[in-house]
Amino acid sequence: MSINSEADIRGKRILVVGMGKSGKAAAQAMVKLGADVSVQDNKAKDSMDPQLLTFLGDKSVKCYLGCEPEDMSAFDMLILSPGVSPELDFIKKAQAAGAEIIGELEIAYRIGHGRYVAITGTNGKTTTTTLVGEIYKAAGRKTYVVGNIGVAVISKALAAEDDSWLVTETSSFQLETISEFRPEVSAILNLTPDHMDRHKTMENYGRAKAAIFRNQTPDQYCIINYDDAECMKLAADCRARVVPFSRKTTLDFGVFVDGDTIIVKDEEGQITEICRPAELKIPGAHNLENALAACAIAFFGGIPADVIARVLRSFGGVEHRLELCNTIDDIRFVNDSKGTNPDASIKAIEAMKENIILIAGGYDKDASFDEFVASFEGRVKTLLLLGKTATKIKNAAENAGFTDSIILKDMEACVREAYRIAQPGDVVLLSPACASWDMYTSFEQRGEHFKSCVRALER
Repeated sequence: MSINSEADIRGKRILVVGMGKSGKAAAQAMVKLGADVSVQDNKAKDSMDPQLLTFLGDKSVKCYLGCEPEDMSAFDMLILSPGVSPELDFIKKAQAAGAEIIGELEIAYRIGHGRYVAITGTNGKTTTTTLVGEIYKAAGRKTYVVGNIGVAVISKALAAEDDSWLVTETSSFQLETISEFRPEVSAILNLTPDHMDRHKTMENYGRAKAAIFRNQTPDQYCIINYDDAECMKLAADCRARVVPFSRKTTLDFGVFVDGDTIIVKDEEGQITEICRPAELKIPGAHNLENALAACAIAFFGGIPADVIARVLRSFGGVEHRLELCNTIDDIRFVNDSKGTNPDASIKAIEAMKENIILIAGGYDKDASFDEFVASFEGRVKTLLLLGKTATKIKNAAENAGFTDSIILKDMEACVREAYRIAQPGDVVLLSPACASWDMYTSFEQRGEHFKSCVRALER
């Protein structure tokens, strides 16, 4: 029997796979709703959070830690955390035995409350999601900002009311495991290579992203980046009303920049002026795109233009994304730990413009760094590298003729060396172009470590 409400959960045999933030929240919710809950994680018991283990023990939750259940026919449903591939053998066995395989986003949508705005794309998701959340809150709507941004959807969906809005950052991993999820407004910000170690091809990656609008109906909206050819290709299969946004082209319908003004042109051809790009506090062409997307999401979601304009003018950005964390001796230290792929870091380099001492490197997602290195010209003075991809990036740089690069052992060494060689007016930019998982548990932890290393320079 399909699970579509809180009442359907009671007594169901549910295995939650992966004990990250979303897995923990899903397990707690399923226990609360009376399911027969088991959990699985590749980490051994002694590597798990003791408080989590206590909770699971108190609730008689069966734990498969550092191992997998032998009998996969014992479960009605598996709830996968985003980092867990649906292609794993034991998950395939459960599916073959009749278990439904979904993710935490999907179960939250089915049994929770509220209406959804869903935002995806390779880059800009967190900034755009946060900005949309601020606009919705400013408009007086009951708003929860959830999803890949760090707050499990199910933790808020069960507490939400029917008129609440869940502004949701959605990753390709989360979208792989949806079946009924249908947002009122969806958005795809851009599409460039990422997570090729998981998706293998851009076609697969694009297909995962396109799931965001798969269930939408013609009376709903999908916001698409008109300037991104790959996004526009995906939009051909969308049944929702496609609203393009562009920072380069004047559109007959959608959100765009006309001269020095952000313009909305609606279905009737009515033009509404929002604000000037020069009034935005968040730097860079990519952040103008994020603002245009947020404007489209909010306007076609029914938010008044004056509210949108007020928030656009005041929004200062998000932590770990081009975050100016200190200035010492006229040297700016900028934390862009959220730059977890080459394209994101290219945008950061372009936003900083020049005189950059760049700290990069980390977990290898099987990305190419050729375009990343090509963006250095006239901007990056020195490249400081750490992590598993350090040699790979150094080789790519040298092949492109950029030779001023050094591999160092850790973040402390990178920050100290950057400060030693920096001149007044320079920017020390942490924008790794890689995930953090080789040295840190998250990009947030990496960014916090960078900031603590910068603070240590003043002691």
